[in-house]
Amino acid sequence: MKRNFTDISIDTSQIDSDAAGELKKLGVKLRTSKTKDIIPDYRQGKRVLKVNPKQGESMDTCATISDKYICCNVKVLKSVSNCPFDCSYCFLQNYLNDGTTSVVGDNEALVNEVKEKIDLEPGRLFRIGTWELGDSLALEEESGQARALIPRFAKLNNVLLELKTKSDCVDSILDLDHQEKTVVSWSLNSEKIVNEQEHRTASLENRLKAMKKVAEAGYLVGLHFDPMIYYKGWEQGYTNLLSDVFKHITPDRIAWISVGSLRFNPEMKKKMEENFPASALTAEEMVKGDDGKIRYVKPLRYQMYDLFFKELKKGLQQDDLSPMTQIHNNKPIVYYCMERWDVWEHTFGHSPESISHLDYLFAKNIHERFPHLHKTLLDQSNY
Repeated sequence: MKRNFTDISIDTSQIDSDAAGELKKLGVKLRTSKTKDIIPDYRQGKRVLKVNPKQGESMDTCATISDKYICCNVKVLKSVSNCPFDCSYCFLQNYLNDGTTSVVGDNEALVNEVKEKIDLEPGRLFRIGTWELGDSLALEEESGQARALIPRFAKLNNVLLELKTKSDCVDSILDLDHQEKTVVSWSLNSEKIVNEQEHRTASLENRLKAMKKVAEAGYLVGLHFDPMIYYKGWEQGYTNLLSDVFKHITPDRIAWISVGSLRFNPEMKKKMEENFPASALTAEEMVKGDDGKIRYVKPLRYQMYDLFFKELKKGLQQDDLSPMTQIHNNKPIVYYCMERWDVWEHTFGHSPESISHLDYLFAKNIHERFPHLHKTLLDQSNY
């Protein structure tokens, strides 16, 4: 998935970084710079790539966490910013102050920060993703960042690295000794949504082929069906999606599955309508939630979730998808992203007690299914 950047520059401190090496392999003549010019427009910034040093703390909690909803408490590693893809619902169009596409070149510094922080809580299993401000693999050809991080995370004790993507850029990581410490995840949607709303991304077919490749290479896989989007024919679209997914992967290779629906804040609604005037995503009836984000009305969300989980049960060959049942039946944990307790109870019959409880359920699921990945005795008080 080649992209034509109009300008590529590298901070002078990163001239010997992994990213610099990958760019040289591509025949890129590196322009060094110590200045950081701000690009306010995220679309203009998609054509400019910079390799930067790590600055300040990079590991943090997912920015969407809210005590009004049940969140999974995943941690993030801010190693990329902006993305060459152009999804019509992407929150980055309203979030980034600097739209420059950038990647941290000093991977060793990133991992050292992670190690320092996870060593403070050795009894806890951390999940850390590199996807909060961009796509984890979209820039892999230019940066080699995932290839650099994976073997380093393989040596750490109580952590899983999550690489989430809408790309098919996996060939460079297939031969690595990952020790199953990396979960390669895909953001998936119906073929119609991929084709009409997820511009410049890999096709659904190519994502699924890439997923099969990494599973065959021994990686665990994450599935993120988020955001589900309402449109005429959505029922068949999402039914077909789940059918296709389980033709490419078996449940025993899936680490976790998330589900969520379209949501955005009022400011982003304006941005979406300005940047994608042909899209009708903002035209449906929606309501403002406790977190300030606009969502489909609950009866519509229930209708969509009910059908989706009916089909998901077929793929997982299981009638009960509650997090506790998944642990006992050796199946991946299934969870909602940014939904309230009552939505969980509608679908599963109960809900996690708290955000920290859901975090613990993730650890327990991994501990029971893949004991070699988390050997520490589980204690819920650590979460």
